[in-house]
Amino acid sequence: MEATGTDDVDKLKTKFISAWNNMKYSWVLKTKTYFSRNSPVLLLGKCYHFKYEDENELLPARSGCTIEDHVIAGNVEEFRKDFISRIWLTYREEFPQIEGSALTTDCGWGCTLRTGQMLLAQGLILHFLGRAWTWPDALNIENSDSESWTSNTVKKFTASFEASLSGERELKTPTISLKEKIERYSDDREMQNEIYHRKIISWFGDSPLALFGLHQLIEYGKKSGKKAGDWYGPAVVAHILRKAVEEARHPDLKGITIYVAQDCTVYSSDVIDKQCTSMASDNTNDKAVIILVPVRLGGERTNADYLDFVKGILSLEYCVGIIGGKPKQSYYFAGFQDDSLIYMDPHYCQSFVDVSIKDFPLETFHCPSPKKMSFRKMDPSCTIGFYCRNVQDFKRASEEITKMLKISSKEKYPLFTFVNGHSRDYDFTSTTTNEEDLFSEDEKKRIKRFSTEEFVLL
Repeated sequence: MEATGTDDVDKLKTKFISAWNNMKYSWVLKTKTYFSRNSPVLLLGKCYHFKYEDENELLPARSGCTIEDHVIAGNVEEFRKDFISRIWLTYREEFPQIEGSALTTDCGWGCTLRTGQMLLAQGLILHFLGRAWTWPDALNIENSDSESWTSNTVKKFTASFEASLSGERELKTPTISLKEKIERYSDDREMQNEIYHRKIISWFGDSPLALFGLHQLIEYGKKSGKKAGDWYGPAVVAHILRKAVEEARHPDLKGITIYVAQDCTVYSSDVIDKQCTSMASDNTNDKAVIILVPVRLGGERTNADYLDFVKGILSLEYCVGIIGGKPKQSYYFAGFQDDSLIYMDPHYCQSFVDVSIKDFPLETFHCPSPKKMSFRKMDPSCTIGFYCRNVQDFKRASEEITKMLKISSKEKYPLFTFVNGHSRDYDFTSTTTNEEDLFSEDEKKRIKRFSTEEFVLL
């Protein structure tokens, strides 16, 4: 009886804390972000300049926006549509209880997992839809009025707290049917894109069955000593994402894999081996790869000398974003203007959406307003992501990224490197992965080193 009473107290305590966090992180006002018309804006390899509102008017050659061949004479609306089309994954409440805990929300602790999900989602968008894709309904999302939205938050907190105590969950149904939405699309290609758009979002649903949902990521995290409610660092999340993709059993995901750099080194032969596993030697059948590179941009604070490096990375067409943020507060960095980073913030608590419903609503998975943050406030610990469609694409990307690393590096050593050969050729121990233990001993040591933030600065 005593143990049962203790369990009830713990559950009540957990629900109270969850309700408090729901209010705390729902109070993130959607304030407007101001952009300069005199400086280019970079978003995941695409360049916009708001000074030129006429989309038919070309930018001058020396506008400062000539990143490779990806110059866009874009106006504000084009940028907004591109930004809103990125998948936004935030804190959620009232989702199915996480196994081994009483938690039904990730408010206050799951932000790095969410930013990791956003990076992976962008990689999957590139894989299935391409960088040119934008969501047709993107501009139909309206930014909520702050005053009315705040009052709604108070009501939401009251209802959330009462529901937490009673254990009830209200399931909301979408107001617009999938049939009505599909009728908007003019051709089969757009309809097929919408199907993949929904499918990708469903893989990140907050349920135990979702391939890359919070529940699954936490399960993989247990293998590295993490549990629900713990703080997850960018490097740990990189390895969790790799395991999630490797273990995903879905026919659409057979053609993509993830490689995590070892000690700031990308071993080219290891990457190519992963791309060619169980595939034909022809490049058209190579696997696509998402390369994740955990790095540290300084000691206790981010070194300002790395600003050009971060800008260069976010200017590349191969970039799928950065898992970073401020100390103990993770953001998904997707672009920049001048010395400010553009990001999506997961610290906004939204209600659970059942993605198993055929016509589940998409609006809460797209951010209506970008945010900006000074580079100086960035936490030095982060994970950088790149996407390469095949082996040839990887070779081309590694050459371009290496050139960019040399240009941006003011020190003798670049922040990370691409090296020919396998890791085993450089005396790294290679341990086979046991089915019962998803992380090898070598991986566990590496993850532990990253999670305690013990880095060697060259």
